[in-house]
Amino acid sequence: MVLNSSPLPAFAADRLSVAPMLDWSDTHCRFFHRLLTRRALLYTEMVTTGALLHGDVSRHLRFHAEEHPVALQLGGSEPADLARCAQLGEAWGYDEINLNCGCPSERVQRGAFGACLMAEPRLVADCVKAMVDAVRVPVTVKHRIGIDKVESYDFVRDFVGTVSEAGCRTFIVHARNAWLKGLSPKENREIPPLRYALVHRLKHDFPALRFSLNGGIRQDAQVHEHLRLLDGVMIGREAYHNPWWLARWDSAFFGEAPRALTREEVELQMCEYMAREAAEHGTPWWNIARHMLGLRHGLPGARRWRQVWSDHRLKARPPHEVMRLASQPAPSPVD
Repeated sequence: MVLNSSPLPAFAADRLSVAPMLDWSDTHCRFFHRLLTRRALLYTEMVTTGALLHGDVSRHLRFHAEEHPVALQLGGSEPADLARCAQLGEAWGYDEINLNCGCPSERVQRGAFGACLMAEPRLVADCVKAMVDAVRVPVTVKHRIGIDKVESYDFVRDFVGTVSEAGCRTFIVHARNAWLKGLSPKENREIPPLRYALVHRLKHDFPALRFSLNGGIRQDAQVHEHLRLLDGVMIGREAYHNPWWLARWDSAFFGEAPRALTREEVELQMCEYMAREAAEHGTPWWNIARHMLGLRHGLPGARRWRQVWSDHRLKARPPHEVMRLASQPAPSPVD
């Protein structure tokens, strides 16, 4: 991928970012997203400290140089383990280390990390301090505005205040509570109400800190509105399901001139990438293609295009041939 070498406006990468999403924001997804936006900050899926300290480090941390700027999100609650994993992330070249204090799943809770950590701000501060002392790259925290039915602003204000004293200067705030019992992770992204005003208030009360808002953002106008009051906006599932939106981000939010980019060019570059990954790492192309199924979202023929790229009968074909088949018009019905 050829990057434009012209001078760029001085906006921080986290002005707009793509959220860490389990099973979605892997290295292949991030490579795809980087074809669409040169500027936005991209996040890994959450990687637990146990997976890094006792598993295959390369499998979890390998990424492509084109993905920069890219942040590693860690899940854990032991300061020493997090410090060691932050060092691994820095050594592998990540631009930021992020601590997950927002995931509400019961599996994550059993590991004593994620959103349940918001109930222990001193422990989070110890974790942040250990990582800040261990690495030179920024250490950030992603969290909710509260847990369970605790809807007091004081709760999240005190959490931010305590953690910031340990050296965290950037907070990514999902503007919903996390209900630790009774809701699935999916329901936790939909049922607790969004309360953007609390995130705006955090920025007002901590003007020296950076705050990015996450949750329910789907349109340019919403992004612009929050950027008037905050330092950044993080987009999650809308970026995944409607990725062509990312192709506007650099001009709409980073001040760049619009690029003459087409969906077909992106699809072709992804085919070339799939072929390289298969040759170098043995990665089946369909493990990569799943991330670009939203590329033609909203266009005529998008459904058939998705069906072709998802057709298990084509797995033996090379990706460039699948692209050719997907571009052909649907066969006429037989009378």
